[in-house]
Amino acid sequence: MEEKTPVKVAIIGAGCSGITTAKRLKDHGIAYDHFEMSDDVGGNWYFRNPNGRSSVYESLHIDTSTQRLQFEDFPAPEDYPDFPHHTQIHDYFRAYVDHFGLREAIEFETEVVRAARNESQGWDLTLSTGETRSYTDLVVANGHHWAPRLPDYPGHFDGDLIHSHAYISPFEPIEIRGKRVIVVGMGNSAMDIASELSNRWMAEKLYVSARRGVWVLPKYRNGVAADKVMAPPDIPKDVALAASRQLIRELVGSMSNYGLPEPDHEPLSAHPSVSADFLTRAGSGDIHMLPAIDRLDGRTVHLADGSSVEADVIICATGYDMRFPFFTDSEADLHPDAEHRYPLFKRMIKPGVEHLYYLGLAQSSPTIVNLAEQQSKLLAKLLLGDYALPSVEEQTRIMVEDEARHLEQYYDVPRHTIQIDFGRYCLDLAQEIEAGEARAAAR
Repeated sequence: MEEKTPVKVAIIGAGCSGITTAKRLKDHGIAYDHFEMSDDVGGNWYFRNPNGRSSVYESLHIDTSTQRLQFEDFPAPEDYPDFPHHTQIHDYFRAYVDHFGLREAIEFETEVVRAARNESQGWDLTLSTGETRSYTDLVVANGHHWAPRLPDYPGHFDGDLIHSHAYISPFEPIEIRGKRVIVVGMGNSAMDIASELSNRWMAEKLYVSARRGVWVLPKYRNGVAADKVMAPPDIPKDVALAASRQLIRELVGSMSNYGLPEPDHEPLSAHPSVSADFLTRAGSGDIHMLPAIDRLDGRTVHLADGSSVEADVIICATGYDMRFPFFTDSEADLHPDAEHRYPLFKRMIKPGVEHLYYLGLAQSSPTIVNLAEQQSKLLAKLLLGDYALPSVEEQTRIMVEDEARHLEQYYDVPRHTIQIDFGRYCLDLAQEIEAGEARAAAR
């Protein structure tokens, strides 16, 4: 009988998904190496991260409440507010790593330059140090908010045009005071930045350009962080969705009352845009809405309705691309398609591609922080042999059904292709783990 090669896992990335995966493997005695480009953990929550990819703006507070984002076995400090500042989130991740003794296993300032299949169907990793190492299994936890997607506007712009990923503060990388500014988009980053810059002592005029209106949700509901009173995931989805939509309409009313365009979709048909300030700023006349940008001409910005405005700065909060730079372009099945779609079995595994696992690769409501913590439960059992995957055909069938179920409430745009409901996903994942344990026992 051929002796089985001992499991040895490589983890790419030491953001929230990478560190909680490492803890799970350590708890189960599974050997792993852990690689991080930067000199510390935290990924996007590491302010001024020297890795050249991760970035947060100086004023950022997370939109998820502390209760929802904390790890199961490591509660956040009791004095943390409902919506912590990014420095507190980073401190929390650092404390998690140190508390569980994970730091010494992380190889900092080490990039995985290339990940390639080897003859044993494992992975050969080429590191930025020049070294090559071999592993039986590969965990990809490199995040999906680091490769900015910039619109390609016709014409030329004589002012400053940047992605929100490059925005640090009203003074960096661009001095905003006294400037005419357009923020493109109505997601969470767009609303934070627009609210910050719309102070009358800051931008001379602050515009927000959007292709469609959105529902702007408050952070609090009757004095309680809104995500603390979400409908339980065991309530039928159509019932919970109808009740939530009605409640949102009652809470915020019509968007046109604030001077905003009316959405062309139902509440919760888009990834939630949450802001404590945006509606007030818009209703106070500090934020001026524009339709989509059509083309640029010097400092003149021409709009889709035929009108135009003059601008000095354009900040594009237009989302990110999923990228896995360590896979070559020739490996088409390991990259998203042209529509930004990358379906996975349980948002973790590409059917037919063995020994490769994606952790945290989802747009999760309300939070992605502890998503990989749940996914790593399945991963650890699989690596130990206590869980068995269904057949490739069955994985594909389940994946298609899951994608349809998670995405059916959202309108079809690239930002929604990896959307999941965290609570319902976790219930489903637990059921799949149970089913996989039964398959493993039967084998």
